[in-house]
Amino acid sequence: MEFDFTRMEPLDRYRLLTNFVGPRPIALVTTRSAEGHDNGAPMSFFNVFSHDPAIVVLGIQPRADGREKDTVTNIRRTGEFTVNMVDMALSRTMLICGLGAESDVDELELAGESVMPGTQVGASWIPASPCAMECRVERLIEYPKRVLVLGEVVHMHVRRDCLDAQGRYVDPETYQPIARLHADNYIVSDQQFVLKAPPLSDVLKAKG
Repeated sequence: MEFDFTRMEPLDRYRLLTNFVGPRPIALVTTRSAEGHDNGAPMSFFNVFSHDPAIVVLGIQPRADGREKDTVTNIRRTGEFTVNMVDMALSRTMLICGLGAESDVDELELAGESVMPGTQVGASWIPASPCAMECRVERLIEYPKRVLVLGEVVHMHVRRDCLDAQGRYVDPETYQPIARLHADNYIVSDQQFVLKAPPLSDVLKAKG
């Protein structure tokens, strides 16, 4: 089958893109409202794109009624946000934060989730998260129905049990993040395996 994206309806493009580009990591993004309370929202249009500088990117669309989401409003005002990675223990909080509550609702309080004040940014972070990345906005790329938020990671909180004994690499037995596939389908990285590329010389020899 062939699909001409230049002629397709946006929802049809969304369906194909989110069905085939997956699993996508989930960022439970925390920001600070103008009234001073926490805002939490899960984002599956998210990934890391650079380490030098350390850049993560969020893709945020408006609410269904066209209004700007609180996360974007807060990011525009403060220039800061925190990305909290999600595992099974944090999945209920993720789902509650995605319910689309009004701006005066603290979603993290609604979920009964504990938070801590940021170290370098004003946005809170979630101690239960395996990894929380405090970010400052590097730039916003504006589209009519989506904002791409490029954030520079300035501080990272990592749960000690998620790292190996040397504190250098992730412990795959402990760190098993949830990622989104499509609709309400998710996957957890509880089965990992090693793939090693053959030496280039062997490949060239076999080809010849």
